Amino acid sequence: MNKRKSCVHNAVKPSKTPRTDGKTHVQDEEEVDEEDEVQQDHSLSASSVGDIGVIESITLRNFMSHHLLGPFKFGPNVNFIVGNNGTGKSAILTALIVGLGGKATTTNRGTSLKGFVKYGESFADIKVKLKNRGNDPYKGDIYGDSICIEHRITSDGCRTCKIKNKIGHVISTKKEELTAILDHFGIQVDNPVSVLNQEMSKQFLHSKSEADKYKFFMKATLLEQMKRDYIHIKQTKALTREQVERQEECLKDLRQLFLQKKERYERLSSLDNMRQTLEDLKKKMAWCLVREKERHVEQLIEQIEKEESDCKHEEKLQLCQSKVTAAEKRLQDIQKKLCTLREEQERLAEESCKMKEEIKVKTKAQKNQEVVYFRAENKLKQLEKEQCLLQERIHKISHGSGRRSHETEQAQHLKKISAFKKQLEKLEKESSALNQEIKDKQQALLKGREEYDKLSMEEKNIQVSLESKLKRKKQLMASRSNRLRRFGDQMPELLESIDKAFAQGRFIKKPVGPIGACISLKDPSLAVAVESCLRGFFKTFCCDNYRDEKVLQGLMSSYFPKGSRPQIMVCPFTDRVYNLQGRGVHHPEFPSVLDCLNIENPVITNCLIDMRGIESILIIKEKACARKVMQGSRPPKNCREAFTADGDQVFSHRYYTPEHEVLVKYLGGDPEAEIRLVESELENSQAQLSRFQLHLGSVKEDIQFMEEKLRSVIMACKKNQESINKVKASITELENIEEAQAEDISSLEEDAQENEQKIELERRNVKEAQDELKEHERVLSRINQKYKDVKNKMEQLSDETEQLKEEQVKAEAVCSKLDQTLKILEKKLEDHQANIQAMKDDLSLREDEMQDCEAKAKEICPVRQQVDQSARCIDAEITRLRQKISAEESSHGDKEQVIREYAEAHTNYKSKSSQLRDLRKFIDRLDHIMIDRQDRYKSMRRSLSVRCKLYFNNFMMQLNCCGSMMFNHINETLSISVKPPGQEKNNVNDMRSLSGGERSFSTVCFILALWEITESPFRCLDEFDVYMDMHNRSISMNMLVALSERQHLRQFIFITPQSTSHLPKSAHITIHQLQDPEREAEEE
Repeated sequence: MNKRKSCVHNAVKPSKTPRTDGKTHVQDEEEVDEEDEVQQDHSLSASSVGDIGVIESITLRNFMSHHLLGPFKFGPNVNFIVGNNGTGKSAILTALIVGLGGKATTTNRGTSLKGFVKYGESFADIKVKLKNRGNDPYKGDIYGDSICIEHRITSDGCRTCKIKNKIGHVISTKKEELTAILDHFGIQVDNPVSVLNQEMSKQFLHSKSEADKYKFFMKATLLEQMKRDYIHIKQTKALTREQVERQEECLKDLRQLFLQKKERYERLSSLDNMRQTLEDLKKKMAWCLVREKERHVEQLIEQIEKEESDCKHEEKLQLCQSKVTAAEKRLQDIQKKLCTLREEQERLAEESCKMKEEIKVKTKAQKNQEVVYFRAENKLKQLEKEQCLLQERIHKISHGSGRRSHETEQAQHLKKISAFKKQLEKLEKESSALNQEIKDKQQALLKGREEYDKLSMEEKNIQVSLESKLKRKKQLMASRSNRLRRFGDQMPELLESIDKAFAQGRFIKKPVGPIGACISLKDPSLAVAVESCLRGFFKTFCCDNYRDEKVLQGLMSSYFPKGSRPQIMVCPFTDRVYNLQGRGVHHPEFPSVLDCLNIENPVITNCLIDMRGIESILIIKEKACARKVMQGSRPPKNCREAFTADGDQVFSHRYYTPEHEVLVKYLGGDPEAEIRLVESELENSQAQLSRFQLHLGSVKEDIQFMEEKLRSVIMACKKNQESINKVKASITELENIEEAQAEDISSLEEDAQENEQKIELERRNVKEAQDELKEHERVLSRINQKYKDVKNKMEQLSDETEQLKEEQVKAEAVCSKLDQTLKILEKKLEDHQANIQAMKDDLSLREDEMQDCEAKAKEICPVRQQVDQSARCIDAEITRLRQKISAEESSHGDKEQVIREYAEAHTNYKSKSSQLRDLRKFIDRLDHIMIDRQDRYKSMRRSLSVRCKLYFNNFMMQLNCCGSMMFNHINETLSISVKPPGQEKNNVNDMRSLSGGERSFSTVCFILALWEITESPFRCLDEFDVYMDMHNRSISMNMLVALSERQHLRQFIFITPQSTSHLPKSAHITIHQLQDPEREAEEE
């Protein structure tokens, strides 16, 4: 309860009852009486002081080392608490301090409240009951005649408080309520004058400095609080004076305002003319608005007629529909051509296969015809040889040759015929073997040539792939330093020239591109599918208008040849992507091409939507899933086509697979990784190409070897046939010779003539065989030429197919763009029609508004006003006039307002003037009061210090000691000197030179002196006589008893371990004898 400001107020207010001893000088602002008057006031109210704030009882539970102490019912005057050490005397005093809200450090028995809880218990209870009777009780209607304060302290140091009334009802649990009660009763448990414990009494005189003793004196007598109050009053007065000065400045402004209001009031004039003019302008304004409404209606009718006559939207829509029809027809033509080309390719492929088979057959037939030709030729030679032999025989016979050697020749002839027949049989076997070997060699050679053609085609494909990969590697190597080189070696330079041209102002809007550099993939695994879809758009640029396109074409001509320039798309640039609601494809499993791309520039997005329709193309990795989604049932809504992860293109009724492997060229991520991948593929392709070339060379060598073998076998077969023919001719000749021996010349001539006919016939056969062989060769040559033509045509058809595919993509893009344009035009036409309808609706509303406006104008002015000015001019005139009237009214105001403001300003000015005048008077009076108060304060301080010194000296004289107190109010110090009996003339006056009993007695004297000049409901002393001998103790006890008799309405509590048997018996004295505890002795 240190430094509670309210305690001083309670002490000095007139309703407080001073003590009967008449020695407490606490006066209010009106008190100027002397001490005798104060004493009279004290004696008048002394009958009620002893019933306010004194302690009725105290009860302790689990406090310190005691399980239960009390309840102790204290008497209204003198109470002695007597007992041996450990009985709980100091515990009662400590509990009183804590129970009235004191801190643990104030008791000098501990630093924390949890130390007061008995060991082994969870809480401690303190119950203190205070009297609340008399003329000035604290909330007597609520609390009654007594106030019970109950504290509970837990083992963790927490404290709760309950404040109860007389009948035990809890009134409050707030500390503020306890503080208010203590302030009302003037109880200060932290003031040693009210409660002096054992430790403080030991250190009081010799441990404190003189300044501390002076502060103690000031605090005990409440002079310190009075001093603080006076300082506060001075500060408040200074603030009030500053406020008065500020209010004086405000008063000047109020006076100025008052004078202005007064001036306005005095020179207030009529504004009827301006108001009448304003009314006339309002009438004109009303009819002017009617005229403008009529004009708006007429303009709206003209606009509706103009819009209805405007057919440009229908024309544009019809033109676009015709373009769409033409584009669709062209696309259908391209698709038909593609189908025709594919059918032609399939037909040529079948024809090529048939031709291969026919070539095989014709080649075989040619070989067989060669054998027939050679046989016929050999037979002809044999017949010619036989004819020669017949002619010789006829010649011999005709010349008369004899039969001299006939028998010998016949034997020889038979022998030769037998030898020739054996030779002929052997040669025919060799001929049969050679013919079979020729067939086998021809079959093997045909297979070898087919394998050679197949390997040559594969080698060509590998060579093309290798060249493509080399070109790709070159692009990737160039894109290491600049990614744009993927789109062409000259692309970075082209973009630099575009930047320069844009900086020079040659472009209206800077072209955007290439498209491939402006997009990226969310999923790199879809690169093949997306590149297959966008194919020819990666190098494309976008221009806002055709003028920019022309400039860009000029720039491109410097870097790209005419046939290989990047494509340029012209579409107006916008900052937003098209609204694709209801147009794009949405599939729960598969994304669209638009979903797969990261595109920051909306121009690129819109361009790809217009030209390729990426919002309606699905990406489906698996081929089977793609076929199932697109061709298994009805395709997803708004889906035109789909692409697989391998680049296959899937329509609802068609499926296209790329002829060559699709390589990722533009959407690759890491160039280094792509370079490594391409290098690896190059190595594989080169190794594969080397293997194919080795294999091809080996097959070619095998074919050459087989051709040589075949030629050698055919030559051997021819030689064998010639040998057979010769042997047969020889046999025939010998047989003819045998037959001719018996024939005459006529039969020989007949045979010669018949043989001649055979020769002619055989010559014709040879001629026919030769012609047929030549025919076979011509047919074979013609078929080979046709086969080559078919091959060339197939290659040409393949090129045309690729070209048509590109045209198909472009045509599809054109169709998509035209579809978009058609939708836009249809939307514009709908908007145009909706606009016309809206204008008609607006016309109807405006006509209604015009009629309403005319009706209102007639209400304002029944006669139509002829207005020459526009509504804006009239409105400006009305606004100007209103501002002028408002300015006049703001400066003058209307009459009632001006009068009211004038009265208010006058009242405010007078009121402020009166308030400031009263404040000045109050401050002046306060200055006089404070001067008087300061004098009274100094007089009271001087009086209290003199009385304290006199009481201290008188009490010390009872011990035959010489004591003195020196007050220095300027330096705010208090020095106390005590000289024991017999040392009055000794200059040493240090308190530490006294014995313990003497110091205790000196302390008691000082406390008694303060008690004489201060007031408190109760006073407590703990073991005041502990160091006194019997003589000093007896004197001290007599002094205390005498003081208590003089102040019989005050409560005194004395704690002593000594016997009180020598005390006189009195009704004012209550002795509480504490019993020794039933436990082992422990220190408190």
